Amino acid sequence: MSHAKKLIVIIPMEGTSLLDVAGPCDVFSQASKILQSDPLHEDEGYEILLASAADSGHLKTGSGVELVCPVAATDLDRPIDTLLIAGLGKEFLENSHHDFYKWLHKIYPGLRRIGSVCIGAYALARAGILDGRRATTHWQYSQDFQEQHPAVKVDTNPFYTCDGNVYTSGGLASGIDLALALLEEDYGREMAALVAKKMVIYLKRPGYQSQFGELLDNHQLAHTMAGRLRPWMLQELNQDLSVERLAEHMNMSPRNFARVFLRESGLTPAKYVEKLRVETARKFLEESDFSMEQIAEKCGLGGMVSMRRVFLRHLSVSPSDYRRTFRTALHT
Repeated sequence: MSHAKKLIVIIPMEGTSLLDVAGPCDVFSQASKILQSDPLHEDEGYEILLASAADSGHLKTGSGVELVCPVAATDLDRPIDTLLIAGLGKEFLENSHHDFYKWLHKIYPGLRRIGSVCIGAYALARAGILDGRRATTHWQYSQDFQEQHPAVKVDTNPFYTCDGNVYTSGGLASGIDLALALLEEDYGREMAALVAKKMVIYLKRPGYQSQFGELLDNHQLAHTMAGRLRPWMLQELNQDLSVERLAEHMNMSPRNFARVFLRESGLTPAKYVEKLRVETARKFLEESDFSMEQIAEKCGLGGMVSMRRVFLRHLSVSPSDYRRTFRTALHT
């Protein structure tokens, strides 16, 4: 363990979420305050520096709050312990910023750690740092991210990943999960737990990022056969929704129906029905007092065993754990 302050450089982008920056900053800042209150460790902890990807100065977060970056990242000439890319705004994604990506690719092998929060993973990928590595990003951008960067092994389940000295985290609050993990690496579990307690958060959140994601993009599917069928299917979830019955409702042959449905939605009718049932069951778990058996029956998921199996497959969490996590969050 080093007995000198570690330089944490956080690079916020124009339009990033404020939490992408503030969350990790608070974790490292709280740890430093705890260490500095002990005469034996007062020289330890972290120095946090905000640096810009372009010119130094002010930049606006997505919420309109301005951040001051006293230096451009490419002008840094100090030893960096850990560098984090905190999100990206639309403007940054649309611009080239070749000099920044070249600098990022050049310096990362010499860093003890480099990482990203939320869609800051795009910057690491564009710099070639994530090629062949396991990484995550915000669940909402995961498909686009994988399409743009096929060399990256995208895993949207975890709140954060570690592959060598390269770290990535999922959406927004996952940056706090990542920062706590980095803190635990540096100063142990007891310190990380103390900081989590002070921030009134979990040291390790239960579940996975996937439990927050949408299984169906209803906006994108609105003008497809799936979108047209959805209102009727929601009324019939506890009935037979086989391809044959769906095709009959649309006055089509089963074969032609299945072909058109797959072409328009990218899902087979059976997979769409299963996801629709799980999505509906989630809402019942969050908003109703129905028992597990009642929810399984209402949604056409069979019994509790069957519902548990499909929940684990799609959300990586059991129905009971899902209700415990999300119903508690919604009613506190």
